[in-house]
Amino acid sequence: MACCSRRVQIGLGLLVVLAAAVVVVVVVVKGPLAAERLAWEGEGSTRHFSDIVLGRCFVYTQVLRPELRNEDCHKILKVFKNAFISKNPCNITKEDYQPLVNLVTQTIPCNKSLFWSKSKDLAHLYTSIQKGMFTLEDTLLGYLADDLRWCGDPSNYEMNDDSCPHYKECPNNPSSVFWKVVSQKFAEAACGVVQVMLNGSLSQPFYRHSTFGSVEVFNLDPKKVHTLQAWVMHDIEGTYRDSCSGSSISDLKLIVNNRNIKFTCQNNYR
Repeated sequence: MACCSRRVQIGLGLLVVLAAAVVVVVVVVKGPLAAERLAWEGEGSTRHFSDIVLGRCFVYTQVLRPELRNEDCHKILKVFKNAFISKNPCNITKEDYQPLVNLVTQTIPCNKSLFWSKSKDLAHLYTSIQKGMFTLEDTLLGYLADDLRWCGDPSNYEMNDDSCPHYKECPNNPSSVFWKVVSQKFAEAACGVVQVMLNGSLSQPFYRHSTFGSVEVFNLDPKKVHTLQAWVMHDIEGTYRDSCSGSSISDLKLIVNNRNIKFTCQNNYR
């Protein structure tokens, strides 16, 4: 009986240990996952974000720009996601994206940089014809992220597919900070004569709070850029609101000249 009693005690002890282990596992596994994701007003991350970025990277480096064939697309994707995964999407910093910027090295030839403001489609149409010209979205990092949405959540290691913050909710969100960082890099790298395509069908073709007006124009290096050419474009048979003689273009000219860069302007460049 003592033997059996001993076996029963051991058996009960094992059951207690196993039960405790199950409780620990449940707590560990369910704890972080039980936390609810932060909810935002904007749409969630683009579905299949990782697959899209990886696919674009391979197309860009192996087909469009084979001189970049040695870039490690898997590493680029990993470093990209590390900038925002498991972080509060309202607290993203420029430093979060610095490893990604440092990882990708791409040289844009002088006289081939085309900036744009409120004229994205036309600018991209132009560079699709003039193959030697580059908008930001024609560079590797810009190409990877163009028209995508992304954010993470501090509660897990996944993309937030449900919602991401609008700029009006918090300006330091993952996509806004990304575009500021890569726009600054694109501007700093420009050299020679650079162009900017502006929308003359708007009342203010040059808008100080746009990415070009607040980031890019102020990061052009006067030691490398000697001329900024503005092209004020108008919709065919559309509204003609402003031109090279307008007040907003005069503001742009003043900013550029004060930075010791020559300024020229042309309406409806052909």
